[in-house]
Amino acid sequence: MNYIPSAASGFIPASHEDPQKPGVLKRVIATQREFQAGQVQMLNWAQLPVGSSFQPHYHEDMQEVFVLLNGNVTMKCGEQTVTMQVGDTMIVNPEEIHQMQNVGDVVAEYIVFGISAQKGGRTVVVD
Repeated sequence: MNYIPSAASGFIPASHEDPQKPGVLKRVIATQREFQAGQVQMLNWAQLPVGSSFQPHYHEDMQEVFVLLNGNVTMKCGEQTVTMQVGDTMIVNPEEIHQMQNVGDVVAEYIVFGISAQKGGRTVVVD
Protein backbone atom coordinates (compact mmCIF):
# COMPACT_ATOMS: atom_id res chain seq x y z
CA MET A 1 0.00 0.00 0.00
CA ASN A 2 1.01 3.58 -0.51
CA TYR A 3 -0.69 6.14 1.76
CA ILE A 4 -0.50 9.71 0.44
CA PRO A 5 -1.81 12.27 2.95
CA SER A 6 -3.24 15.42 1.41
CA ALA A 7 -0.76 17.48 3.43
CA ALA A 8 2.15 15.80 1.59
CA SER A 9 2.04 18.34 -1.21
CA GLY A 10 0.55 21.74 -1.81
CA PHE A 11 -1.25 23.21 -4.77
CA ILE A 12 0.79 24.62 -7.66
CA PRO A 13 -0.13 26.26 -10.97
CA ALA A 14 -1.13 23.76 -13.65
CA SER A 15 1.50 23.38 -16.38
CA HIS A 16 -0.67 25.21 -18.95
CA GLU A 17 -1.14 28.25 -16.69
CA ASP A 18 0.73 31.53 -16.22
CA PRO A 19 2.73 30.84 -13.02
CA GLN A 20 2.29 34.48 -11.89
CA LYS A 21 -1.49 34.48 -12.33
CA PRO A 22 -2.77 30.91 -12.64
CA GLY A 23 -6.40 30.27 -13.45
CA VAL A 24 -6.23 26.78 -11.96
CA LEU A 25 -4.06 25.11 -9.36
CA LYS A 26 -3.31 21.40 -9.08
CA ARG A 27 -2.02 19.09 -6.38
CA VAL A 28 0.01 16.22 -7.80
CA ILE A 29 -1.20 13.16 -5.90
CA ALA A 30 0.75 10.47 -7.76
CA THR A 31 2.64 10.08 -11.00
CA GLN A 32 3.00 7.25 -13.49
CA ARG A 33 5.68 5.47 -11.44
CA GLU A 34 3.14 4.80 -8.63
CA PHE A 35 0.82 2.87 -10.92
CA GLN A 36 1.20 -0.62 -12.33
CA ALA A 37 1.22 -1.16 -16.06
CA GLY A 38 -2.23 -2.05 -17.30
CA GLN A 39 -5.59 -0.65 -18.26
CA VAL A 40 -8.11 1.34 -16.25
CA GLN A 41 -10.81 -1.15 -15.35
CA MET A 42 -13.22 1.09 -13.45
CA LEU A 43 -13.80 4.56 -12.02
CA ASN A 44 -16.41 4.83 -9.26
CA TRP A 45 -17.77 7.50 -6.94
CA ALA A 46 -18.69 5.51 -3.83
CA GLN A 47 -20.52 6.13 -0.57
CA LEU A 48 -19.91 4.34 2.73
CA PRO A 49 -22.68 4.92 5.31
CA VAL A 50 -21.87 5.86 8.90
CA GLY A 51 -20.59 2.83 10.83
CA SER A 52 -20.34 0.68 7.70
CA SER A 53 -17.39 -1.08 6.12
CA PHE A 54 -16.83 -3.01 2.96
CA GLN A 55 -15.85 -6.66 3.14
CA PRO A 56 -12.15 -7.48 3.39
CA HIS A 57 -11.00 -8.59 -0.04
CA TYR A 58 -8.17 -8.47 -2.54
CA HIS A 59 -7.78 -8.33 -6.28
CA GLU A 60 -5.52 -10.80 -8.01
CA ASP A 61 -4.25 -8.40 -10.66
CA MET A 62 -5.88 -5.01 -10.03
CA GLN A 63 -4.41 -2.03 -8.23
CA GLU A 64 -7.00 0.26 -6.61
CA VAL A 65 -6.64 3.96 -5.89
CA PHE A 66 -8.94 5.60 -3.30
CA VAL A 67 -9.28 9.39 -2.90
CA LEU A 68 -11.39 10.44 0.10
CA LEU A 69 -13.81 13.28 -0.73
CA ASN A 70 -15.91 13.45 2.45
CA GLY A 71 -15.92 11.97 5.94
CA ASN A 72 -13.38 10.02 7.99
CA VAL A 73 -12.46 6.41 7.37
CA THR A 74 -9.91 3.84 8.40
CA MET A 75 -8.30 1.74 5.71
CA LYS A 76 -6.84 -1.56 6.80
CA CYS A 77 -4.39 -3.01 4.33
CA GLY A 78 -2.62 -6.17 5.45
CA GLU A 79 -1.55 -5.53 9.04
CA GLN A 80 -1.49 -1.73 8.67
CA THR A 81 -4.40 0.59 9.50
CA VAL A 82 -4.43 4.23 8.43
CA THR A 83 -7.00 6.89 9.33
CA MET A 84 -7.75 8.88 6.19
CA GLN A 85 -8.89 12.49 6.11
CA VAL A 86 -10.56 14.38 3.24
CA GLY A 87 -8.11 14.69 0.34
CA ASP A 88 -5.97 11.71 1.36
CA THR A 89 -5.17 8.99 -1.16
CA MET A 90 -4.49 5.27 -0.71
CA ILE A 91 -3.00 3.07 -3.42
CA VAL A 92 -3.67 -0.62 -2.77
CA ASN A 93 -1.62 -3.10 -4.77
CA PRO A 94 -2.80 -6.44 -6.18
CA GLU A 95 -3.14 -9.24 -3.61
CA GLU A 96 -3.21 -6.83 -0.65
CA ILE A 97 -6.21 -7.60 1.56
CA HIS A 98 -7.98 -4.32 2.29
CA GLN A 99 -11.06 -3.03 4.09
CA MET A 100 -12.41 0.49 4.60
CA GLN A 101 -14.59 1.48 7.56
CA ASN A 102 -16.49 4.72 8.07
CA VAL A 103 -15.44 5.96 11.53
CA GLY A 104 -17.03 9.41 11.19
CA ASP A 105 -20.49 10.80 11.74
CA VAL A 106 -21.34 11.52 8.08
CA VAL A 107 -21.55 9.40 4.94
CA ALA A 108 -18.03 8.92 3.62
CA GLU A 109 -17.60 9.53 -0.11
CA TYR A 110 -14.63 8.58 -2.21
CA ILE A 111 -13.46 8.19 -5.77
CA VAL A 112 -11.90 4.82 -6.54
CA PHE A 113 -10.35 3.62 -9.76
CA GLY A 114 -8.79 0.30 -10.62
CA ILE A 115 -5.91 -0.50 -12.93
CA SER A 116 -5.96 -4.09 -14.16
CA ALA A 117 -2.85 -5.90 -15.36
CA GLN A 118 -5.24 -7.70 -17.75
CA LYS A 119 -4.27 -11.19 -16.55
CA GLY A 120 -7.82 -12.37 -15.90
CA GLY A 121 -7.57 -11.85 -12.14
CA ARG A 122 -10.53 -12.13 -9.82
CA THR A 123 -11.74 -10.26 -6.75
CA VAL A 124 -11.50 -12.55 -3.72
CA VAL A 125 -13.55 -11.88 -0.54
CA VAL A 126 -11.73 -12.91 2.64
CA ASP A 127 -13.71 -14.15 5.68
